Amino acid sequence: MALVARPSHDRSERASRAGARLIAGTRRAVRPSGPPTDEIPVWTPPDGVNTATARAVIDLALRAGVAMLATGAGAADVNETVLLLTRAYGLRSVHVDVTFTSIGVSYHRGPDADPVTVLRAVTHRTQDYTRLERLRNLVLSLVDHPVDVQEARVRFDAVISAPHPYRRWVVTLASALLASAVAVLIGGGLLVTVVSFLSAVLIDRTQHALTRVGVAPFFSQVVAAAIPSLGATAVVFAGLKGSTVAGQASPSLIVASGIVLLLSGLSVVGAAEDALAGYYVTAGARSFEVIVQTIGIVIGVTLVLTVGNRTGLYIAVTSDASFTSRNLLIQLACSAVISAMFAISSYAVGRATLMSAAMGALGWWISSMLQSHDIGAASSVAAAATFIGFASRLWARRLRMSALAVTVASIVPLLPGMTVYAGISQIIAEPGAVGLTRGLPSLAGAAGIGLGLASGVSLGTYLARVLSAWRQGTSLSTAPGT
Repeated sequence: MALVARPSHDRSERASRAGARLIAGTRRAVRPSGPPTDEIPVWTPPDGVNTATARAVIDLALRAGVAMLATGAGAADVNETVLLLTRAYGLRSVHVDVTFTSIGVSYHRGPDADPVTVLRAVTHRTQDYTRLERLRNLVLSLVDHPVDVQEARVRFDAVISAPHPYRRWVVTLASALLASAVAVLIGGGLLVTVVSFLSAVLIDRTQHALTRVGVAPFFSQVVAAAIPSLGATAVVFAGLKGSTVAGQASPSLIVASGIVLLLSGLSVVGAAEDALAGYYVTAGARSFEVIVQTIGIVIGVTLVLTVGNRTGLYIAVTSDASFTSRNLLIQLACSAVISAMFAISSYAVGRATLMSAAMGALGWWISSMLQSHDIGAASSVAAAATFIGFASRLWARRLRMSALAVTVASIVPLLPGMTVYAGISQIIAEPGAVGLTRGLPSLAGAAGIGLGLASGVSLGTYLARVLSAWRQGTSLSTAPGT
């Protein structure tokens, strides 16, 4: 009788089954069992909203988005606002496209109906934080308690057409006090402070008049930057004619204070926040706007300085080195005034102005303390801006005010006006390679300070959002903005 090799065959089968189980287990461990976690667009069934209602809701949401973008809101906040309004009225499959100059809303109504797509251009921009905050409050009230679309439109029109909280002369006075406080902060005496005040008044009125007649912002910056430079040249001329007060003054500080005033209106923070939020087109446009308008400042100052140097009216980069530039308490007071005055010139009111003053002083103190320990200027202001962005975001949520208004106003004392002027003056004073070798590093340092401010505020704001989302038990993408 022949013997059958049964044990060897059983071992082979067991090994085969073990290998199959191992492969299946490996597949289960490696391959996901659910759908992708990324937000990939999928087909959404019709939500049942009739065409007339959908068009009215989209028009309302689009008008709110345009108004927010025009008054200083970031692209992420605008996108969130439009989606909140449309979802509150039952529209689900809505796509929002925000750029620097336009907002588009597309409502997909399923495969058997034409989509509703509307595009609106943003033709006017201003920093109006009171109107921006009123718009946000209106949107939140409509989300919590939706009313008829026509009634919502009436409320929206009332917010848009409401007068500013301050008359125009108050804004002009706030801008002048801002420039004066900057002059005192960097060591200016009485004459420098007075001339800075008068120059700021002329800057505000001139820019307002040029804007009303349709002059491009670049040329408006060129003209405005020339005004404090002419004031400084007048002080130099008076000193050469025998004026003792003018001869002892530091006219370069007049130019520096004017540069800070002009830089304060640029959307550096908005560009950084849009970039971090993933709105690269809007961030790129805002950044390019900042660059173009900064070049306008440089050209305006350069034109006056070049003419002054050729006529013997050279404005040297000096400082009075008065007690104001060494006394920390006076520095903190000036920083608080600068931030508060910028908030007022941006139509912020009440608690937002007071909080801006407090955060401006705290930011200056942090930057000063770090620089006293031999930490670079860019790193110091970045750390101060991070604190400003973090604290402003958290406290603004509790006090129900615009965090953007507080953060933008609080970093104004840290703007590198004197560094920008020093770079321009060095390039003009020594034409050729020597001037460029000395001036470009100063301008690069000013750019580094600007980047430090923008990135610091954005980082602080992001950390505050993460903390708020963690406390509320929500994801970062669903955490409401302020």
